[in-house]
Amino acid sequence: MLRARSSLEAHLYMDLHPCECGSSDFVRRHRLEQRGDGILAVYEGPCTQCGRNRNFAFLMADEIPPPPPAFGGPEPSEIIDPGEFAEVASDVSRRAGLEILNTPESEHHRHRGAMAYAVAAIEEVLKFIPPGQDAVPASAFTSEVGKARYERDRGKFDRDILEIELRLTRQILADIDEVSPPPGGTGPRA
Repeated sequence: MLRARSSLEAHLYMDLHPCECGSSDFVRRHRLEQRGDGILAVYEGPCTQCGRNRNFAFLMADEIPPPPPAFGGPEPSEIIDPGEFAEVASDVSRRAGLEILNTPESEHHRHRGAMAYAVAAIEEVLKFIPPGQDAVPASAFTSEVGKARYERDRGKFDRDILEIELRLTRQILADIDEVSPPPGGTGPRA
C-alpha cells in the first residue's frame, strides 16, 4: 500500500507515474475511506489522452501534514525517491528561472509558487541523508529516474552541494519577494 504524508505528495506521485500511453493527466476524482485506524485517499478517473481508467490509493500519514508547498514532515518519503525529488526541483526551477529571465521584474511574483515548490523538493532530498552521514546513500534510490540521476552525478547528492542548491533557490525566492510582491502588495522594498 502506498503511504503518503500529504495530498501534495500523493499528487506528485501520480504525476510521476503516467498512464501506459505516457500522459500523466487524468480527471482526478477523489474520495476518502476509513481503513481500520487509517484514512485511505483514493484518486481515480479517465486518462485525458487515451481514456483508460487510472486509479491510485494512498494510506495517509497519521500526522497532520505541513502546509503546501511542503510534501511532508521530517521523515523522508516512502513513495518518491530522492532522485525523483531532485529531478522535479531541477525541472521546476529551470522552467521558472527561464520565465523569470524573460519577464519584467514586476511580473516575477507569478513564478513564486514554482520556486517555492522547488525549494520544498530540495528539502525532501536532504531528508534522505541519514544522521551523521554526508550524502544520500545509493540504497535510497528506488525508481528508474532516481537511479539514473544518481548514476549520472552522485556528487549532487552530497549534503554540502544540496545545501548550496537549497540556499540559492531560497535566495531566488527572496529576490522575487523583494522585486515583485504579489498584486495588492506594498511594492518593491527600498
